[in-house]
Amino acid sequence: MIVYISPSFKLSLLSFALLSIMQNTQADSSDIIRSNVKTVLPTIKIEAMDEGDPIKTYVDYKQASVTRNDLDKVDIPQTIDTIDVSKYKIYGENDLSVMLQGTPGVSTSYDMRGDGIMLRGFSADTGDIYRDGVRESGQIRRSTANVERIEILKGPASVLYGRSAGGGVINMVTKYANFDSNSTVGAYVGSYQNVGGTIDINRVLSNNWAVRLVGEKSDTNSFRSGIGSNEQMISPSLTFRSDDEKLIWTTEYTYDKLNRVPDRGPSYENLPIGTSINMGFAQANDYVNDILKTTRTDVKYEFAPNWKFHWSLSHRVADQNFDHFYLGSLCKRDEPIQGRNGCYKGYIKQSYYWQQTSNKTTANTFDITGEFYTQAIRHNLLIGLDWSYEQREPKLSNKNTDGSPIYGFVHPLTGQRFSNRGTGHVITTHNYNEGTNYGLFLQDLMSFNDQYKLMLGLRYDSYSAKTTNRLESSTLYSQSTKVKDQSISPNIGLIWQPIESQNIYASYSKSFVPFGGNMGVNAVSANEDLEAFNKQPQYLDQYEIGVKSEWLDSKLTTQLSAYNINKHNIRGHENPDDNTSPMIIIGEHQSKGIEFSFLGQVLNNVYIRGGYGYTDAKILKNHRDSSLEGNRLRNVAKNTGNLFVRYLPHERVYAEIGTTYMGSFYTSDQNLIKMPNWTRLDAAIGYKDPQWGATFAITNVANKKYWRSSSMPGTPRNYLFRVNYFF
Repeated sequence: MIVYISPSFKLSLLSFALLSIMQNTQADSSDIIRSNVKTVLPTIKIEAMDEGDPIKTYVDYKQASVTRNDLDKVDIPQTIDTIDVSKYKIYGENDLSVMLQGTPGVSTSYDMRGDGIMLRGFSADTGDIYRDGVRESGQIRRSTANVERIEILKGPASVLYGRSAGGGVINMVTKYANFDSNSTVGAYVGSYQNVGGTIDINRVLSNNWAVRLVGEKSDTNSFRSGIGSNEQMISPSLTFRSDDEKLIWTTEYTYDKLNRVPDRGPSYENLPIGTSINMGFAQANDYVNDILKTTRTDVKYEFAPNWKFHWSLSHRVADQNFDHFYLGSLCKRDEPIQGRNGCYKGYIKQSYYWQQTSNKTTANTFDITGEFYTQAIRHNLLIGLDWSYEQREPKLSNKNTDGSPIYGFVHPLTGQRFSNRGTGHVITTHNYNEGTNYGLFLQDLMSFNDQYKLMLGLRYDSYSAKTTNRLESSTLYSQSTKVKDQSISPNIGLIWQPIESQNIYASYSKSFVPFGGNMGVNAVSANEDLEAFNKQPQYLDQYEIGVKSEWLDSKLTTQLSAYNINKHNIRGHENPDDNTSPMIIIGEHQSKGIEFSFLGQVLNNVYIRGGYGYTDAKILKNHRDSSLEGNRLRNVAKNTGNLFVRYLPHERVYAEIGTTYMGSFYTSDQNLIKMPNWTRLDAAIGYKDPQWGATFAITNVANKKYWRSSSMPGTPRNYLFRVNYFF
């Protein structure tokens, strides 16, 4: 049963009740809290370490829930990166895309509405970002304040998750009530009036019950004039475990509200010489409001030795409403003025949109994992069933109530700005989209002996979508378009372990994208020509080889992989400048690359983490425009990497220095505008004892001027001081 909790009285009541329970819990709970964590790297239980622990972000996780099978990562024949979020909190980062900067094979840019993440050459924003195994559908910016870690399963993953853009899957693991974690409250202050507070109270009520309350409130401006945001996030959770610890049930709710003045300026090639990177381009009364409400219940039950049942039910509502001016081009001469919609020399003429969008997702997942033998072969079996129902209802307008188009003007040198925006809008687009997905999957890791293992997987998906035109003024009002699709997604992998510390693998995997490559629930418009949709489905296949290694008595782990992905049957409009033209199959894309990452301890008091990725993503075939063949895919950097080193001269004191590198990339398939590469240097010092922790961090130490995307410069040198109390 889905429980809806409003963000007002019911949420406040629940939060108050949880806090009251926590405050009245007996202080002496040492008999039910596990003993302190050992500091021997191979046996560290990361989940039980304080967020400010000096080595927590430099120890790898042995498993990743993104694999859905409880196997060690070395037994998965694909690249898996696991990132502890607390390593970014000392620098004040909260955006998912910023946290992934420099990760091998991951290109990040800036997207005012989403994340701007490319995995191995393909966009992850629309349908490849998950929270606790549930797709984060819908256009929205989200907080990571209640996220414990980020897991990236690279390459096609449809065998586990269904439809996918093919570059990989990003899974955010939520902080939830448990029987190990300590509690903390904290505060921070930094550059650009960045101020905020955090709370993370985890209390063990008995051997069977634990509660947790995670929250954050922040308010910050930007280095760009007139830009700022404030956010409120609260996430209560409750966990029950049976006396024999075979049954674990968790229920968690998240309310996340982000209000901001949007920062979506023109591309830098449109700006005249002398424009400051501190120049903001928002008009008066511009805003973007994001509200996310998620309710999740999760049950794990070991019903027999080495056999577990898992059921997860989630309901998610994501709303993004905005009213703002964006992008624009430089007026180089005066044009006729018609209701202040002309072009004023020296000004940026901005585009405009008003939007109200609601996205709702209900997801239900069942799976069983178990171990059995056939003769001398050990099987680790995963079998499951997924069902999801998604709804999206966007309302858009770019016109005043009198029907006149809306434009804004900003002078990039003087900052003078004005617009013809009135007090109301006439809605120009109103669609209602529905999508239903059923998936049945099976995966088996067969261990022939200690050296040779074979993984086989297969998934069947059935997907349907419907779009209805709800624009009353349209001649197509109430007209609907329905499409259906199905696909089989296999994977196969061979693992060879010549010695205990080295795992060599080779694998093949496939992903599908329904309805001509549209990953969202709004797969078709209400008047779409379905001829191209009914042709052979779009799909991606990948071949990957790699080695996962442990060194220095398992204190240091490394991953090295090489891959080749081909994306087939790509659709597009016959006329790329006319979205009403027929859909056709236009060609094929390819991404080849090498990735290397490392994490762990190299000396008694020195820890390192980082990696390098080379991504060669290009247009292999284009039947619509053969001149594009061989061009690099847009927004994909060939080279990405980072390196962070942490030095602990004392068990309570540490210093860190790190560099992040993003290679150059093109902003369009035509490869006309190339964004320059950049390197950023960050540094921090910290202190942590059993009760107190403090850090002082500097981002962009060298005050490097760079551009995250064509419309967003990187933040200049900035500072953050953070203090936490642990109990």
